[in-house]
Amino acid sequence: MKQNLKFYLKNKLPNKELKLVPSSFDVVGDILIFSDFPKELTKKEKIIGQTILENYHHIKTILKKTKKYSGRFRTPRLKVIAGENRKETTHKENNVFIKLDVEKVYFSPRMASERKRIAELVKPNESVLVMFNGCAPYSLVIAKNTKCKEVYGIEINPTAHKYALENIKKNKLENKIKLFLGDVKRVMPKINKKFDRILMPLPKGGENYLDLTLKYVKNKGIIHFYDFLHEGEFYKAEEKVKSACKKSKKKCKILKTIKCGQYSPGFYRVCADFKVN
Repeated sequence: MKQNLKFYLKNKLPNKELKLVPSSFDVVGDILIFSDFPKELTKKEKIIGQTILENYHHIKTILKKTKKYSGRFRTPRLKVIAGENRKETTHKENNVFIKLDVEKVYFSPRMASERKRIAELVKPNESVLVMFNGCAPYSLVIAKNTKCKEVYGIEINPTAHKYALENIKKNKLENKIKLFLGDVKRVMPKINKKFDRILMPLPKGGENYLDLTLKYVKNKGIIHFYDFLHEGEFYKAEEKVKSACKKSKKKCKILKTIKCGQYSPGFYRVCADFKVN
């Protein structure tokens, strides 16, 4: 699709502008989102958007990001440049349906393979906790595709939590997923339960919650810690884990540290899987 877009535009834009057409975008449900749309193409955005709609019939709305992820809930500011005037859609991945408003909820379709990877690690009868649950993509994928006992999800964004509640009903997973609205630092002590596996899919600052996570993981339980790091600095994720374990007087074993997404050139999302003893 990315290569063909320029092909469809070659008779509509001069070569100088054609070279500026973004090759990077995300598709969430039937919405296409340009994360980095050049200012030089502002006057041509409707032509570009309309061309996409004419040639890719599964796309109904074209958006461009006008402000990057910001604020307490790490959500973007988006503008409709073509198609239906809406920002709500239903995305399908890994055998689940995920309804969300792409401007009000943090969600990355690029993490689909990572969500599948985690689900494949979950063992039968596990109790799983997803911190920073969002509209419940991890919770849904795990509950739908594994024989886990239960999945708990905690989210601070009320809008994301509302969609999560809708999504567990849409996917008929009410009996496997339990959702909580609030700050994990307040909610986890109230739940007062230990888990076999804890996920920490926070886009930024996850290390500030490692001490809390270590209190609620079972002996020999597994934690998935996410971080953003530059190429060649992935070891820093392991250092953060080891430092937190040392402070909490816990022993840990790093199982794997992997690259699971690219945020920008040379800057990656990394996951450190580790076992706690």
